[in-house]
Amino acid sequence: MADTQQVDPKDGQKAARLAKRIGGYAKEHGGAEGHVEYLGQRGARIVLVGEDGAWGDVHAPSMEIARLAVEKAGITVHEQFDGDFAAKVKTGPYEWSRMAGIQVGGPSND
Repeated sequence: MADTQQVDPKDGQKAARLAKRIGGYAKEHGGAEGHVEYLGQRGARIVLVGEDGAWGDVHAPSMEIARLAVEKAGITVHEQFDGDFAAKVKTGPYEWSRMAGIQVGGPSND
C-alpha cells in the first residue's frame, strides 16, 4: 500500500534545509552515514560520520523532520550507533582528553 501521508510544507522546508547541511557535510568528508536519535520534546539529533572518520551532528525539531532530512540527503541511516558504524568514528587528542576529564579527573579543557 502506498504511503499517502502529506508533509506539512513548513516541515518539508525545514527538512530540505537540514538535507542541504547534511549533503554539505557528506561532500566535505567524502560521504557520510548517520543515525537519528530521539531527544524527546527537544526533537531529534542526527549524528553524522564521514568516510574520513570525522563526526558531527545536526538538530531537527522532530523525528519526522529528521527522517525526512536524511532521506532527502540520500545518506545511509543506521538504526543504532554501534558495531561497525561506531568503529568508523576517529577521535583525536581533544576527545580523549575530554573523555578522560569527565571520567577520571583529567584536564578540564576550559
